[in-house]
Amino acid sequence: MSDMGSIGEAADGAATRDEAPAPTSPLDSSVGLRLRALRKQHRLSLQVLAGRLGVSIGHLSQIERGLSTASLKLLAGAADAFGVGLADLFPGAAPAAAATEPETSTIVVRQSERGRLGLWQAGITKELLTAPRGASRLNLFMVRIEPGGTTGEEDYVHGGEEAGFVLEGALELHVEGREWRLEPGDSFRFASDRPHRFGNPTDEVALVLWVNVTP
Repeated sequence: MSDMGSIGEAADGAATRDEAPAPTSPLDSSVGLRLRALRKQHRLSLQVLAGRLGVSIGHLSQIERGLSTASLKLLAGAADAFGVGLADLFPGAAPAAAATEPETSTIVVRQSERGRLGLWQAGITKELLTAPRGASRLNLFMVRIEPGGTTGEEDYVHGGEEAGFVLEGALELHVEGREWRLEPGDSFRFASDRPHRFGNPTDEVALVLWVNVTP
């Protein structure tokens, strides 16, 4: 453990000294702080977590400092590494271990209270419609995909299961090499450990009601 701590401190220090641009957005800064807090909570060095996520130490450090936007693939991998759901990475989310408030506080989420995660480079915004308290394995999201927005050309995997219902626009869904185009009224479900990705191939915004269930 002492070696890991030394490596982590050295990596943190080296990455912090890198020159970088100003934060891309307040949301990026909030997500970065959340990732850093969870990493510290789980006593993982930048080097170890970056290795698990398949990214460079410098890139992960920039995300933690709000200097770069995390991809959905990276956030899903980080959630798996921390043993939490994607909802726990939303700004302001309480760690699962801190879920000690009365159950009534997790029942209703007002529109003004929604957690929001903006993946602006991917053209994807996720709003958390349920309370991120870690007491439930099920989380409901409203996913907005801008025209041409996509999770990328590479498939990704994570723990759990997911399902969705297309409200507006069109969703292009890829799961294990198969491709579907879903229109309003269409729905889907699949195990999240199957390689997948998605996007909006049209020139209109797509809205999808999305459910994630963590392991």
